[in-house]
Amino acid sequence: MTIGKIFTSSHPYWVIFVFVYRIAFLLFIISFGQVKAQDGGYFVKKSTQKIVLDGVLDEADWQQAQVLTNFMQQFPTDSLKAESQTEVRITYDDQYIYFSGKMYAQKKDRTYVTPSLRRDFRGAANDALVFTIDTFLDNTNAFQFGVNPFGVQREGLLSNGGTRGDDLDLSWDNKWKVEAKQYEGYWIAEGAIPFKSLRYKKDASKWNIKFYRVDSETGERSVSAATPQNFRIFSLAFMNRLVFDKPLKKPSTNVVLIPYVASGINRDFDDPEQNEAQSNVSVGGDAKIGIGPSLNLDLTINPDFSQVEVDQQVTNLDRFEIFFPEKRQFFLENADLFAEFGHPLSRPFFSRRIGVAIDTSTGQNIQNKIHFGARLSGKLDNNWRIGVLNMQAAKEEDINLPSTNYTVAALQRKVFGRSNIGAIFVNRQVVEDSTGEFSIDKNNYSRVLGIDYNLASMDNKWTGKIFYHREFDQDGGDGNFSHAAYILYNSKTWTFSYAQVLVGDEYDAHVGYAPRNDFFRINPEIGHNFFPKSSWINQHSITADAEYFWKQGKKTDHRYSTNYNIQLQNTGSIQLSVNQRYTFLFEPFDPTRTEGIELAAGTDYTYNSFEFNYQSDFRRKIGYSLGGYIGEYFNGSRYNLRSDINMRFQPYGALALTVNYNKIELPAPYNSADLFLIGPRFDLTMTKKLFLTTFVQYNSQIENVNINARLQWRFKPVSDIFLVYTDNYGTEDQFGETSFIKKNRALVFKITYWLNL
Repeated sequence: MTIGKIFTSSHPYWVIFVFVYRIAFLLFIISFGQVKAQDGGYFVKKSTQKIVLDGVLDEADWQQAQVLTNFMQQFPTDSLKAESQTEVRITYDDQYIYFSGKMYAQKKDRTYVTPSLRRDFRGAANDALVFTIDTFLDNTNAFQFGVNPFGVQREGLLSNGGTRGDDLDLSWDNKWKVEAKQYEGYWIAEGAIPFKSLRYKKDASKWNIKFYRVDSETGERSVSAATPQNFRIFSLAFMNRLVFDKPLKKPSTNVVLIPYVASGINRDFDDPEQNEAQSNVSVGGDAKIGIGPSLNLDLTINPDFSQVEVDQQVTNLDRFEIFFPEKRQFFLENADLFAEFGHPLSRPFFSRRIGVAIDTSTGQNIQNKIHFGARLSGKLDNNWRIGVLNMQAAKEEDINLPSTNYTVAALQRKVFGRSNIGAIFVNRQVVEDSTGEFSIDKNNYSRVLGIDYNLASMDNKWTGKIFYHREFDQDGGDGNFSHAAYILYNSKTWTFSYAQVLVGDEYDAHVGYAPRNDFFRINPEIGHNFFPKSSWINQHSITADAEYFWKQGKKTDHRYSTNYNIQLQNTGSIQLSVNQRYTFLFEPFDPTRTEGIELAAGTDYTYNSFEFNYQSDFRRKIGYSLGGYIGEYFNGSRYNLRSDINMRFQPYGALALTVNYNKIELPAPYNSADLFLIGPRFDLTMTKKLFLTTFVQYNSQIENVNINARLQWRFKPVSDIFLVYTDNYGTEDQFGETSFIKKNRALVFKITYWLNL
């Protein structure tokens, strides 16, 4: 596919490009129509004495502070004051911003809910108070700090205005202090957040803030800044204004060293040359250096990610690569600045391409050692954000992977209130030649240059995106481009969206995520929400959407879906869906992915299905979800049943079981299959500092059993000792019996220490 062929009036994509320009025009018109956020707000005074974090509000500064109260419901409705009210107070000194909250209960002798004592809790099955801080008044990015009645902490980063569920990333860690205490009829929390842990402009006198609360007794969710029910409770479009009595001074320089020492022993039973276990010791670490009040320089030398929880396995029935989220701490702060360019089907940068490689002989992910890395990211001022990343990965001889350097640069400018325009450059460069010497290989590189416009109206009803990216490599060509346009209107009663993606036949973002190329996709959707007066239904909605893919002018896929969704008053939910799918195979494909006889290229299939999902009230000690698929599948049929069951032993942990069963029946000579994915998980939190997580994953599709156990002791704030055991077995079915074959085994001991200088 070439640009020249597309821009001819006889080409079927011509009408689409005309529509693109109309979308772009609409995005800009909406942007210019945005209104300025309201001013005024909550006034905070500097403290006159030391604040002691003990869950007792006996300091004079708390008595004199302005009270932020009259929280509004966000669930079950958004038009009433909260039944379980909250009182919040804020003060500060030269080092910390302090907050306190008094959370009233309906019953004096009630029991509060927490899944465990583990840090970074989330979900409706909690009691919690959450503090969101937008220091640059951009309603787009923010820090978040939370606490529950047991004093368990959570912290995270919000991006993209808090529009989607994955805009909140709780993997980010930082050092702050909080204490909570339960009383008869209420609970109190006191927290202290270091100014040097935040990024903000020198002499700033105003921030955007928001508090929200989850109350497990009533299922109520309430907010200090009224937020419509059809948006996420953490949406940054709806905030309070915090006004300091004096401009803030420049925070003290924030320099953090996080060294580690790791020792491990491992055995690869698949390697006939490795007759005994191999041991190793590694030393490395990270550094965080504040560059001015709003930029951060992250450095890493010989990073080790052995303590990061392994990926949750999936049954892959797709023809394309599965996306797994980033969990490694080094890549998380300001991750949206790099990762949110593009579209979920075509990302120019995906950080898991660095330090994670694929062993083509087994199809499994393996660690690719990183020698060093650096990242500069943050705000230049209220309007500009910048991110620059450079990492050097090692050579992996076993899989013929050469030593590679990765460089990413991103620049973003806020426009029209909450919208922004950004540019990104991604460079993958092999830095060793055929003789193994360290030098630049001028014939082995890939570069992507792109520009994105992201729309977010001040009232959050309109969001959208339009972008164009182009890849440059040693082969050249006209088909190495990626483009998408998207627009969504979301009101309380109606939603409408339209999305389209066009990827050229030569586009290959080596450091990105683009599971397929040479396609054009459109996806319109419309939905209507209903709010009945019911004791058990909170709201229900019906949506209809269609998805089409074309390749080389021929339709390759379509999907028509009609969905009925019910949100229950008890926080549970029900989803029902009727679908028709069409697939044309350009390449042979085994629908079971079990290495059976493949369906022939050039054949096509139309198949219908019914899908359902039910989620119970997870505030109960036993919560569960149940879902399934019933219907046709290519030239056969598929029956799927999946469930997640969680039993809580409050507050010390939970026992969970995930089961996913697929029964695929295809006519001879094609493979039929019974595919099981079973994953029991035990999460034990002895204290707020000592955790043991153990889980087993059995995946019959890839004939693998994985065992992972991780003991973590947080002996000081953000400083940990880990003991991690991992074991993998292959499975074989012989004469009706399953046998287990040892594949690899590892035991790792690791110490990390957070040192503030």
